[in-house]
Amino acid sequence: MTAVRTGLLRALGAATCTYGVAAVRRPGLLIRPLGLVDPHDRVDPRNALAIRPMAWRDAAAGLAMLVAPEGPALATVTAVRIASDVGDAVLFGAALPGRVRRTGAAVSALSWAALGVAGLTGSRRTTGDRPNGRH
Repeated sequence: MTAVRTGLLRALGAATCTYGVAAVRRPGLLIRPLGLVDPHDRVDPRNALAIRPMAWRDAAAGLAMLVAPEGPALATVTAVRIASDVGDAVLFGAALPGRVRRTGAAVSALSWAALGVAGLTGSRRTTGDRPNGRH
């Protein structure tokens, strides 16, 4: 029987929310891996301003994944999270400086999307499927 893996989705939500809040407070956590720093590894305030909405989006989506009731609400917010990650992969894969940086950022974003897909499409056996009916 195919069912949502609620535990995986809640863990993904917690990680997303935590990272989003951290990146709002310290945008360099997101900006540095993207290679959007000056030659002295300093974060330009304009880049910090530009990246914070993405961090807020992730914090909000992660929080929603934590508190959404299991069922359509959790599936919907997870789909929004997946769409955001795919959008990030497309944007980063096209616009970041350097092929290695573009590829790494796109793969990272698609990996987060894949975790969301795995949580939505994961299989969960029913009690009748388990040997001796044990959990």
